[in-house]
Amino acid sequence: MLQKIQETASFLRSKIDVIPDIAVILGTGLGELAHEISDKKEIPYEEIPNFPVSTVEGHSGKLIFGQLGGKPVLAMQGRFHYYEGYTMREVTFPVRVFQALGIRYLFVSNAAGGMNGSFDIGDIMLIDDHINVFPEHPLRGKNYKELGTRFPDMSEAYSKDLRLMAMAIAKESNIKLQHGVYVGTQGPTFETPAEYNWFRIMGGDAVGMSTVPEVIVANHAGMKVLAFSIITDLGVIGKIVEVTHEDVQEAAKIAQPKMAYIMQEVIKRIK
Repeated sequence: MLQKIQETASFLRSKIDVIPDIAVILGTGLGELAHEISDKKEIPYEEIPNFPVSTVEGHSGKLIFGQLGGKPVLAMQGRFHYYEGYTMREVTFPVRVFQALGIRYLFVSNAAGGMNGSFDIGDIMLIDDHINVFPEHPLRGKNYKELGTRFPDMSEAYSKDLRLMAMAIAKESNIKLQHGVYVGTQGPTFETPAEYNWFRIMGGDAVGMSTVPEVIVANHAGMKVLAFSIITDLGVIGKIVEVTHEDVQEAAKIAQPKMAYIMQEVIKRIK
C-alpha cells in the first residue's frame, strides 16, 4: 500500500510545478466548480497509476491542478464510492496520495437527502459532524505509523476554524447556510421512509453515500476538513417523494454557485 501511494504521488509531482496545500473533492452535480479553477492542468484518472476510475454519472473522473481563490489547489472532479464495489482503501486512496503530496486542507462536497424538517431542496448544509453507518471502516486492518496513529481522535472531524470562516462568509454574502450532522451510508439505494426516520432519531440532519470515509482518512492524516452537503431531496415525513439520480444532479447544479463562492472565499482567507 505504501509503495502504491508513493508511486502515485511521484507521478503527480512529475506533472506539476507547484504542490498545493489544498485539495477539493467534488461530489454529484458539483463538478461545475472545476470551471472556476484557472490555469488548470487536467489528468484523467485512467492515466494516474493505481487510481480507481469513477463509474457514476455526474462524476467525470479527472484530477485538476490550478488556481482557485487565488491559491493553488488540487481538485477531484468525481469521487469513488463503496457501492461501486471498491474497498474502503480504494475509496480513500486519493486522500492517502494527497497526504503524501503534503496537502493540509481537504474541502469536500456532496449531494444529500435532508431529514431536518427546516431544510428545503437546494439548501446548503455545513457539516458539523457525522455518523458513520458504513459496513466497513476505512482504517480497518494494518495501521501504518507513517500514515497516522492506530486510534485517531475524531472529536473535531470538521475543523471549527474553517466552519467559522464559512459561516462568516455566508453571513456577509447573505447566503442561507444550514448546519447539521451528516449520516454516511453505503447505498446505492435511496433510503426508505423508515430508514430516514431512523437516521433522524439517531441525530442525523442529512444522509448520503460518501464523504465519511474520506473525512476519516483525512483526520488520520492530520488534515483540516471543511465539508458541505447540498440538500437535493427530502426525507422528512410527509415530504418524501420518489427521487432519481437525475433529480439529485439537477438540484445540486442549482445550488452549486453559492457553495462554490463560499469555498473560494474560505480558500482566499486561509493563511
